[in-house]
Amino acid sequence: MSPRRNRPKGGEKPTEPAGEAGDRYGGFQRTEGWQGEQWSVRHVAGASAAGKRYRCPGCDQEIPSGVAHVVAWPEYGGVEDRRHWHQACWNAKDRRTSRVQRSRNAPRY
Repeated sequence: MSPRRNRPKGGEKPTEPAGEAGDRYGGFQRTEGWQGEQWSVRHVAGASAAGKRYRCPGCDQEIPSGVAHVVAWPEYGGVEDRRHWHQACWNAKDRRTSRVQRSRNAPRY
């Protein structure tokens, strides 16, 4: 018995299923109010977060590649306004101070 083929024959690319834009990134999207603005919040699954590292604005720590996190941006903001947060940091954003203190050895980016 030969093994089962998981790829379609002929080399054609699989089509993307029709759905929400958030499905493509492995998460779901909603709108929340914060600091007097409406924010779009998208949850990104760990499997979809491969390839890049981000710095969380809540704790100023790095979000490694492959870790589930939250992407948030003002509703009327552009791509440059998107910020990647740890889930816990996003949930605690109202309890944090406005200025994050960095350690001496923390990079400035």
